[in-house]
Amino acid sequence: MVRIPTKVLLVDDEEDFVEMLSLRLREAGEQVSTAYSGKACLDILAQDHIDVVILDIRMPGMDGMETLGEIKKRFPLVEVIMLTGHGSAETAVEGMKLGAFDYLMKPADFEELTHKLQGARRRKDEQEERIRQAEARLLMRKSGGTF
Repeated sequence: MVRIPTKVLLVDDEEDFVEMLSLRLREAGEQVSTAYSGKACLDILAQDHIDVVILDIRMPGMDGMETLGEIKKRFPLVEVIMLTGHGSAETAVEGMKLGAFDYLMKPADFEELTHKLQGARRRKDEQEERIRQAEARLLMRKSGGTF
């Protein structure tokens, strides 16, 4: 079976962290884009199809929680995994209540990250399939056919 790479957007203001993690994700077969701010993240999402955003909570300017809110408002099918340093796990849990798929503590274990990334991609694919099926049923009803 051919594995389709997940299109990942990695968003963190720590450039060294972004470069290291994006390299590891690419080596694991994922397609990775990077952004260093919430605004840059939203700009990329507006231009490119992204499956999963890995989003740092603490960033200057538009922080991760504000960025999460905008992602879910503008791009509701994009899944988000929150990244948090020590002391802000409560904020990450709040992010899950606002629609994030899950969260990871920094420094993140790469195997755990890839496992959560696969789960987020699976949830996105399942949601998109449910939407396609609902649209097909709607078309059938409009055309007089039945399912």
